[in-house]
Amino acid sequence: MAGTAAPALAIAFWRNAAGSLVLAPFALRTRERRTEMRTQDRRGWLTTLFAGAMLAAHFATWVSALKLTSVASATALVTTQLVWVVLIDRIRGERATRGVLAGMGLAIVGVFVISGVDFSLSTRALSGDLLAIAGGLFAALYLMAGSAIRESWSTTSYTFVCYGICAVLLLVASLVAGVDLAGFSTKTWLLIAAVTVCAQLLGHSLLNHLLAVMSPGLISLLLLLEVPGAALLAGIFLGQTPPLGVYMGLALILAGLAVVVLRRPAPAVVLAE
Repeated sequence: MAGTAAPALAIAFWRNAAGSLVLAPFALRTRERRTEMRTQDRRGWLTTLFAGAMLAAHFATWVSALKLTSVASATALVTTQLVWVVLIDRIRGERATRGVLAGMGLAIVGVFVISGVDFSLSTRALSGDLLAIAGGLFAALYLMAGSAIRESWSTTSYTFVCYGICAVLLLVASLVAGVDLAGFSTKTWLLIAAVTVCAQLLGHSLLNHLLAVMSPGLISLLLLLEVPGAALLAGIFLGQTPPLGVYMGLALILAGLAVVVLRRPAPAVVLAE
């Protein structure tokens, strides 16, 4: 997405709108899925609406961060969503062990290392870092809301509705901000299509499916695998070679988040439908 010549909000809108349209026939063609959506209670719809709003906020901040700072920094900082998951659980009454707190501290040190290095480069890079951290918060809220709603909704129905809500909110934001949603080159449209297929339909949809059997914290751990891969691809295709300090911060974040997951109590497994 960092190499796509389109506004951040436009990329976010089109990948969600296209994702929802692709899923529409599968969500609406069977009576079971239509009944599932029609009989969903008020709490279920509100939770899904919240999840869609958080997904929209995540994309708006995360894609914008990729335009302002290095891919390595943005990807590392957005994975702090695991720290946000732990903090939100603490607010909800779940106690954190010393090991979890130590891991969070290590990850936060890594955040400061990356932010400090980027601040020494430019305020633009630092702004991207802050947007990536905010994107991590919104991603945590999105995963936790999805974990709750997946107890009663199938993957197809939930993903179709959530992407649709997200696309509508991003469309409104784009129109208010005066962002161009069309007029891109053929190459840009092809890149947006690739992002939709790979990251949206295969990536996010798989995460939504896993929410029925895995906790948001464990899924956040799996997302850590994106960090070294994204940094490597950015170096190859975008020519981005961040300062050594960024990689030091990246390593601290990965180590800290790994400690958080290893020291957290195992959650109860929710069976999928």
